[in-house]
Amino acid sequence: MTDCTGLPVVVIGAGPIGLAAAANLATYGVDAIVLEAGERPGAAVAQWGHVRLFSPWSELVDPRARRILEDAGWAAPDAGAVPTGAEWVEEYLQPLADVLGNVLCSHRVAAVTKSGRDLLVDADRDATPFVVHVTTLDGPQRLLARAVVDASGTWHGTNPLGSDGVPAAGEIEHADRISYRVPDLSRPETRARYAGRHVVVAGTGASAKTAIVALRALAVTESTTITWLMRRGDVQPAFGGEDADELAGRGALGTSARRAVEDGSVTTVTGFHTVAVSATAQGRLCIESADGAFVDGVDEVIALTGFRPDARLLAEVRTDVDPVLGAPRALAPHIDPRFHSCGSVQPHGADLLSHPERDLFVVGMKSYGRATSFLALTGFEQVRSVAAHLAGDHEAAAKVDLVLPETGVCGGAGDFGAGADSGCCAAPEPQSLGLTIGVGRPGESS
Repeated sequence: MTDCTGLPVVVIGAGPIGLAAAANLATYGVDAIVLEAGERPGAAVAQWGHVRLFSPWSELVDPRARRILEDAGWAAPDAGAVPTGAEWVEEYLQPLADVLGNVLCSHRVAAVTKSGRDLLVDADRDATPFVVHVTTLDGPQRLLARAVVDASGTWHGTNPLGSDGVPAAGEIEHADRISYRVPDLSRPETRARYAGRHVVVAGTGASAKTAIVALRALAVTESTTITWLMRRGDVQPAFGGEDADELAGRGALGTSARRAVEDGSVTTVTGFHTVAVSATAQGRLCIESADGAFVDGVDEVIALTGFRPDARLLAEVRTDVDPVLGAPRALAPHIDPRFHSCGSVQPHGADLLSHPERDLFVVGMKSYGRATSFLALTGFEQVRSVAAHLAGDHEAAAKVDLVLPETGVCGGAGDFGAGADSGCCAAPEPQSLGLTIGVGRPGESS
């Protein structure tokens, strides 16, 4: 058995929460290594760099990371400004990684195990080091660690278009015309892909609304037709809290999406549960719902139906996750989107993030599993507590304190198939104009 004394803590992922974990560990003098699959820190954030965040800079910089940066001469951005993803990387994540100096890029973690022990072996398990299996440009490596903090996120775990949780029939076959990312319409090739086409957007979250608003602007000059598919029975909840949202950008996005629907720029199709994607004789796409409804004459699909965690990294260590959310079982009731919005999530730390495998923690967006209410502020408090625990400061680890901005809505998602009048946020549904929808055998629409 290898002694864990002197081994580092391995942090998986050099995104905002992974780097915050490293900064908090550094504050305690705990040796750590950050492994990043991408070619640079914040690689996943850079992929949505054209999207502007909701939170201002004051809520996007971890307090301990700020101290480390300022000690190195860093000038903080305007606290009230709201950056894009690219600005978050360039002005904060990259400088933080440079100062920390312990970030290894192009190091993709393939698995986390216990040295010489599979899941069945109990003997000396707690005292045995973790082995982090890594793929690098120089070949595979095995890194020993005394603890593992998984901050790898969910960016690469996009949910499918199919409403059953798996790809719809034909979804993989037609993948060249289905995107799972918010389009960057400032890029000529992306603009050309959607200009003058019939584009279907599926989903009701922030990403879907961002795509709707961007496509609406494109439609002004390029005659793009936009259909918005949602599984909910009513469009109203998709707009969120609007003016009542304490994050002004998030509220404004909902208002912009509402205007796009109300002025007829966007056709909404509610209660739509995609089961199939097929090609028509004219070479366009038809999207079919479980109830026989269909949307025809489609050129491109943007499926923005959420993310899910990748459990394969931790398949050979002992975890305890909620069977619905895929979040740590103790945390799940506090973040369940059926009952909680961002602002109603309670502060939590190492105690609710722990697993049966000692000193294994999943933090950041991945800790929320399939829940969507995660904010950077939550992750910063998570890793502060986890770092304190790993440093032996259990009193600090237990003291969690966090105030999150309210969404302005009553609570969680509830029954996605219900209408707005089934909850406390009832409001009239905006009129939906010019639907390209039918029931029965799908054919080509003009």
